[in-house]
Amino acid sequence: MQSGSACATNTGSAPSPLSPREWQQQQEDEGAISAHSARCDGVRKAIMMPLDGPFIGRTSWLLRQFRKQIWVRAAMFSLAAVATAVLAAIAEPLIPYDFNLTLAAGSVGNILDILASSMLAVTTFSLSVMVSAYSAAAANVTPRSTKLLLSDSVAQNTLATFIGSFLFSIVGIIGLAAGFYSDKGRIILFGATLAVLLIIAGTLLRWIEQLGKFGRVGDTIKRVEEATTAPAGQWGNRPRLGARPWTMIPYGASEVMCPDVGYVRHIDMAALAEIAADASVTIHIDVIAGSFVHAARPVAYVSPPAHDDCAARIAKCITIGADREYDQDPRFGLIVLSEIASRALSPAVNDPGTAIEVIGAGLRVMLAYGDARSEAQEPCFEGLHAHDLAARDLFDDFFNPIARDGAALVEVQMRLQFALEALARNDPALYEDCARSHAALALERAGKAGMFVHDLDRLKTRAAWAAAPPEE
Repeated sequence: MQSGSACATNTGSAPSPLSPREWQQQQEDEGAISAHSARCDGVRKAIMMPLDGPFIGRTSWLLRQFRKQIWVRAAMFSLAAVATAVLAAIAEPLIPYDFNLTLAAGSVGNILDILASSMLAVTTFSLSVMVSAYSAAAANVTPRSTKLLLSDSVAQNTLATFIGSFLFSIVGIIGLAAGFYSDKGRIILFGATLAVLLIIAGTLLRWIEQLGKFGRVGDTIKRVEEATTAPAGQWGNRPRLGARPWTMIPYGASEVMCPDVGYVRHIDMAALAEIAADASVTIHIDVIAGSFVHAARPVAYVSPPAHDDCAARIAKCITIGADREYDQDPRFGLIVLSEIASRALSPAVNDPGTAIEVIGAGLRVMLAYGDARSEAQEPCFEGLHAHDLAARDLFDDFFNPIARDGAALVEVQMRLQFALEALARNDPALYEDCARSHAALALERAGKAGMFVHDLDRLKTRAAWAAAPPEE
């Protein structure tokens, strides 16, 4: 085995003493792994909800993507604010009591004037902060992470609240100037204004807390890790997204093509199963989320051969787009994490600490996938066959770029060997072969990158586990 030959010369060497920094890193890693099971409890609960997991339909998925757009929430808040200001004038006949709050009703105009002027300035400032955060993430982290910042609920709620408050105050000022509000209507408008002020105060406090981390490297790594852990757990709990294992394509099966060119963003497994049951056919899905397709590449095979209408229905169940999505594509999340590490390891940045943090995030994602695999459920779609998520692809996507770009840095290579050994020991059946192979490749890269002899000897000692015989 290649990994064994790469490390065989170090099997009998005695471990060298760890430096204080390496000892501290090892203690942090061991603590992170020991707490991993507790962190995965929430993931397991999430992946047990089929309608919110891999089985979400195409329409629901498109609606979810629509709701993630930053202008949608702002438009909804704005409409609600305008409706509130208008209802203050319409609802006054419904109040039978005559409130003697002349002072409060008279001051509502001044309050609305202050709101209108201040909310416009605060909205402009918040937009500039968000644009700066997006630009910083694209320049310092990776452009593939900006979509997670764009869909941040705190930022969207903040912008929507400020724009909605501005429109509420403008409509209220216009209504007061036009005489739309009676005395009771002014009291209602005053109460609504107080409620808006409370909402603004709470939003500002939350936004101030968010500004300290929004768009920073550590915050972006955490967002990518969370966005990757959920689909990884879903793939582990439902291998092949509920389809049966891949088998040889029957002779004479018809091909299903998609005319679009791009990445598979979503596969509606429930709709495909319904088509297979209605047409009494078996569908072999030859792509997974993240696959790049074009007009000449079959996305599925149907046996017995299906008519054109059936093939068109199958093609509509596979959503193609120019960009990849995190929802059903854990490989994409690992690629984004490796891009963050590669950017940090570039000569212009030279930040091995960020690469070490990324390795820890990728380790947690893969452990979550392995934990979910241990509780994998039986296939639930009898008429579908699909490919599984290959562990070797996960390793190639994540570890190869980091091992290449950090080949000459002993601290990165030591942490890389630790992560590979942790995966091999936590789930030998799933990860051990890939972990040993990548450990040997990383050690070989370090040797050819001109690493200092003393550092290389320490790394060989750390990587000796890959050459040792597997535990029985």
